[in-house]
Amino acid sequence: MKIRPLHDRVVVRRKEEEEKTAGGIVLPGAAKEKPNQGEVVAVGEGKLLDNGDVRALSVKVGDTVVFGRYADSNTLKVDGEELIIMSEGDIYGVLEG
Repeated sequence: MKIRPLHDRVVVRRKEEEEKTAGGIVLPGAAKEKPNQGEVVAVGEGKLLDNGDVRALSVKVGDTVVFGRYADSNTLKVDGEELIIMSEGDIYGVLEG
């Protein structure tokens, strides 16, 4: 199954959760923080402006993005994989390099 987000929405696959702290302590499932980074897997056509024009999105498929902690309120499962659908405005930045 494929998903095509509408307008300025972006579908993101969250990075895997960390199993250990920097000091090597193994974290139980409840203590893990969900990562706020992920890979863009689909983007909408763009933001519809008041004058009727469509502004292209700043992110593209394959970008690694940073988003807010609460941006995952819109999760969905596609082919058994948990994905997040969010507005481009919920993305703080793109990691490069």
